[in-house]
Amino acid sequence: QVQLTESGGGLVQTGGSLTLSCTTSGLNFRNYHLGWFRQAPGKEREFVAVSPRPGTTSYSYYADSVKGRFTSSRDNAKGMAFLLMNNLKPEDTAFYYCASSQVALSGIRLTEMYRNWGQGAQVTVSS
Repeated sequence: QVQLTESGGGLVQTGGSLTLSCTTSGLNFRNYHLGWFRQAPGKEREFVAVSPRPGTTSYSYYADSVKGRFTSSRDNAKGMAFLLMNNLKPEDTAFYYCASSQVALSGIRLTEMYRNWGQGAQVTVSS
């Protein structure tokens, strides 16, 4: 059974930093892209960042709203992924999810291309 579990969420002031971790089990981690998404109250779930699987590209992809502030990475040996979030803003407040996919790179930002999801972690940025 595939499981993804996020940890590291919390409350932080504007300008602060948090690191989210995603622990996986039940899948061959190296065969999957590991994406990060978020959903704020009353809004649709949106793409944040993704670390593509080995052998595709060495670059991570980011939403424009987080580019330069967030860094997505992965540890293939441990089956874990990380989202380092710097210079957090109140508009970053949301539930953050990690998810896995084997989609082609052209679809790597699409929510519907991700099959397995974690339960989410709350990130709250106070002004």
